[in-house]
Order: sequence, then C-alpha cells, then structure tokens
Amino acid sequence: MAAIIRVEGITKKFHDFTAVDHVSFEVEKGEIFAFLGPNGAGKTTTIKMLTTLLHPTSGTIEINGHNPVTEQNEVRKSFGIVFQDPSVDDELMAWENMEIHGILYGVPKKLRRERIDQLLEIVELTDRRRNLLKEFSGGMKRRLEIARGLLHHPKILFLDEPTIGLDPQTRNHLWAYVEKLNKEEGITVFLTTHYMEEADRVADTIAVIDHGKIIERGTSQTLKERTKTENLEAAFLALTGHAIREEQVSGIDHLRMRHRLWHR
Repeated sequence: MAAIIRVEGITKKFHDFTAVDHVSFEVEKGEIFAFLGPNGAGKTTTIKMLTTLLHPTSGTIEINGHNPVTEQNEVRKSFGIVFQDPSVDDELMAWENMEIHGILYGVPKKLRRERIDQLLEIVELTDRRRNLLKEFSGGMKRRLEIARGLLHHPKILFLDEPTIGLDPQTRNHLWAYVEKLNKEEGITVFLTTHYMEEADRVADTIAVIDHGKIIERGTSQTLKERTKTENLEAAFLALTGHAIREEQVSGIDHLRMRHRLWHR
C-alpha cells in the first residue's frame, strides 16, 4: 500500500527553540494513524506543517503527492480538518455552515447540495439542518465539523483532539462515525488525542512524539510489548514519563515570551 503522507527529517525552529527535531514517518493510504504526545511535545507544530500553516525549517513533506510549501492549494484540497477548538459559526444554520465550506472549496452547486444531504444523514443531523448552531450540543457540533471537513471529498481527515470535552457516549458515537467513513470511503485519518483508549480502539498505527522527536512507532500491541505494559496508557507513560507537563507552548508563543523577557 502506498504512503499518502511522507515526512522526511522535518525540523521546525523558532530562533533558538526547536519545536520539532528531525521527525520522519509515513502514513499509508486508508489507515488510521494516531499521533500521540504530552503537552508541548511537538504535535501541533507538526500538524501545522502538514496542513500548510507553517513551513519546516528543514526536511520535506509530501501530502497526497504534493508539497505543502510549494503546492499549498493542491495540498489543501487533499485534506479536511477538525480543529481542537470549535470552528463553526453559531449564528448560521447547519446546512449554511456546510454550504459556505463547499463554496470556498469550489464544489459545484448540484454536487455540493447532494453531498451536504448525504453527509448530514451520515452524521445523523438531517432533521437539524435548519437549526442554528448555537442550539447544538458540543457533540452535535463535532459531528457537523466532521461532515463539513468531508464535503470536498478529501483523501485525508485530520482530527486534532476532536473529542475533548465530550461525554463518553458522544465520544463513542463520534469514533463509530470515523471508523465507518474510514472503511466505507477509504479516507485516511490522522488523529491526535489525550484519551489513550481512543487510540487503542481505532488506530492502525501509533507514533509517540516527545521533546520534538518520535520516540516510538508501531501498533498498540507492539508498543505494549516493547514497554512490557498491559495497556496503551501505561505504555505511553513508560515512554514519556510520569511528570506533569505544562500546557503546550507553541513556537510562536515561545518567541513572544522571549521577546518580552528581552525587553524587560
């Protein structure tokens, strides 16, 4: 099976701060790939480079055969993304959020309307299509964001902690949708999560990043065997340590802090 994401020795530096340090990995077409790490490990910076929001300092990236630095539009057409923070417009109806997304991606009107109907049915929101988003629960908004991210037929779906703040029942349903889409539409899924049981349940391959470097990669079972632990959470702690980490500080935030200290 061919790789749809190729990452070769990428590094991202913000002056003297190295957020990602010579990271390499591949994601096969049609697999569910979990990218795990503690706060500040380099997950968000890596995802921003994969999705054209940041350029690597060195190294190369290939997304569906395209370079995120020189072929940004082609890369953006290749993926959908559900951000950690909600990105829907609460003052618009569900179908309007979908419609605007389709227009921005240049999906023809007839195909756009058909796809909106199909996706709202898949995420069980057809009867709420004309409800304002401010009337939706957190779980319903997440389901709509997934549907919206799939509207332009992407090859890859990036999910950045999509279930944070959701109750266990909603989380379970959301992953059921993702697994169904992965199997029925062949969509490659690249996810981050702090819920180890989620990665254990859905991921074909897991990569653990810490201090900007990938320290382990394999199936959940492989990671458990290598760390001689009984579950993925224990394996994760064995690899990354038990110390409590501060909330993630991005490279840009690091520069701002550095600037403030310099001018004191």
